[in-house]
Amino acid sequence: MLRRSVIAALLFIAPGLALAQNSPTLSVTGDIPMPLTLEAGDLASMPRAKAMVPDAGGNPVEYEGVLLREVLRRAGAPLEGKLRRKALASYLVAKAHDGYQVVFTLGEIDAQFGDNLILIADQRDGAPLPASQGPFRLICPRDKEGARSVRMLETLEFVALK
Repeated sequence: MLRRSVIAALLFIAPGLALAQNSPTLSVTGDIPMPLTLEAGDLASMPRAKAMVPDAGGNPVEYEGVLLREVLRRAGAPLEGKLRRKALASYLVAKAHDGYQVVFTLGEIDAQFGDNLILIADQRDGAPLPASQGPFRLICPRDKEGARSVRMLETLEFVALK
């Protein structure tokens, strides 16, 4: 009887462990005071924002997620009045699962400078991102070209020039 109970417990627990181990994450690394590893649930609990961008055919698509500057603020990036002097020589490298990388300056992200509303999206038109885009994607609605809208986003590396 004990053996059946143990087997039943393992069958119940094992799928949950597999999901926990395979849960997608977004890492904030580099020259940052508080490096972060965020799971989908962490992003879902942060303040949300939406952005409309056209798809390849010009049709409007609504993305939802968390503002990039909110994640950077939580990691201790020099934003919100702290972006001065040497901090202005900092930048962010956004890295995708397939090796694609793009760069952002803190000046374009900070609300007191460029105020570019860059979104770490986890939803498209009210549903989770398709596998070809997600689980996380940067959305840059003010960019004229979509080249910095990084699909399959995995890492945000903060670099402070010396």
